[in-house]
Amino acid sequence: MLKRVAVVGAGAAGLCAARHILSRPNSFAPPVVFELTDKVGGTWCYDERVGTYDNGRPVHSSMYRDLRTNLPKEVMMFPDFPFDPQLSSFLPHQEVQKYLESYCQSHHIRPHIRFSTVVENVKPVVMTTEDEEERTTWEVTSSDSSGCQKTETFDSVFVCSGHYSDPHIPDIPGMENFKGQVLHSHSYRYAEPFSGQSVVVLGAKASGLDISIELAKVGAKVTLSHRRPRLTLPLPSGIQQSSAVVAVEDDGRLRFQDGSVSEADILMFCTGYNFRYPFLDGDQLGLKIQNNVVSPLYRFLLPPTFPSLFFIGICKIICPFPNFNCQVQFALAVLDGSVTLPSQAKMADEVRQELQEKVARGVEQRHLLIMDQDQWEYCQTLAHTAGFPLLPPVVRSLYEEVAQQRQIHPQNYRRLNYRVISETEWELVNRSADSD
Repeated sequence: MLKRVAVVGAGAAGLCAARHILSRPNSFAPPVVFELTDKVGGTWCYDERVGTYDNGRPVHSSMYRDLRTNLPKEVMMFPDFPFDPQLSSFLPHQEVQKYLESYCQSHHIRPHIRFSTVVENVKPVVMTTEDEEERTTWEVTSSDSSGCQKTETFDSVFVCSGHYSDPHIPDIPGMENFKGQVLHSHSYRYAEPFSGQSVVVLGAKASGLDISIELAKVGAKVTLSHRRPRLTLPLPSGIQQSSAVVAVEDDGRLRFQDGSVSEADILMFCTGYNFRYPFLDGDQLGLKIQNNVVSPLYRFLLPPTFPSLFFIGICKIICPFPNFNCQVQFALAVLDGSVTLPSQAKMADEVRQELQEKVARGVEQRHLLIMDQDQWEYCQTLAHTAGFPLLPPVVRSLYEEVAQQRQIHPQNYRRLNYRVISETEWELVNRSADSD
């Protein structure tokens, strides 16, 4: 019997899952891919609308007009599907969207996608077979744009719905006193409306830094407010750094950690996103789904209690597409029986131990899913266990080079262009004339 797999989301992770399922016709029936919007691409699909769609559902994408990738295409690509070599290394989001459309077309995925379809509920059904073994199937309830609802049964579900759509807004005492405009980067699209305004940007990770630089270019007076040690990288003259905002005074002014107080026209939260899976019942799955962590997940992929449910791309600070590619192949090896998982108790134990080690190293709860340097060994382990090709070492080497360049030239590192020469070597080709 061919296994039936449901894939939730047709962004990069969902397309990758569908591509690998379709390449194994002896083990799997063609997938059913459920996509909320009417396009593939997920977060890469730019939409000027903010707030809600016409159907009242929240706008999914967090893409802004002038975003360019902060990883070069040589590192970003799915290992078996290169970008057009004519393109520069750091791409506008439109090129990534085109790439995903072309990936979808090349692997004939589109016929298997149900667009404008919402997954309402994913529920495990546990049955005992004749030989006393427990077998889990999944009931997936979805509704299409006409509101027609149906429930279907699958052997496995891949959750590929991303984690850049539910904005995380920290609780700041006195927030109701703020007199200016408050928004999250999820609803930011371009800088021009902020010209000449004083903007306090909360958070100095990738988007906070990027958006601050965009705002400074149009003449906004930017205060980059964050809890981290003072950034030493060179910033444009329109940006000043400050400590974290701790409260809003009765008169609407902002109070910072260092005791200083200041007014602002705009408060922009670049404070990341929450994990949100409205179609899953965490308690039923033995999972704790919190704003910034989903646990326990064996190999950051599957709940030990239900090892045929897979979360693809849940980790942060990774090379996303190569990471999805490894996770998907490992998950399919579990499903087709070529990888045997440890017992439920052993998997739960391993996850617990891993989390305890991180906490002992001083990792905060909200950073437990950040991989960064651990991603290489992680992908290697998955590849060794499931017997698929390892990521070539050049991916790591170039990823680390770019991370360094980003620290030195936060405004200009995207002018650099790279070329991969072999599995282990890359070279710098030239600088693009266009600035960031």
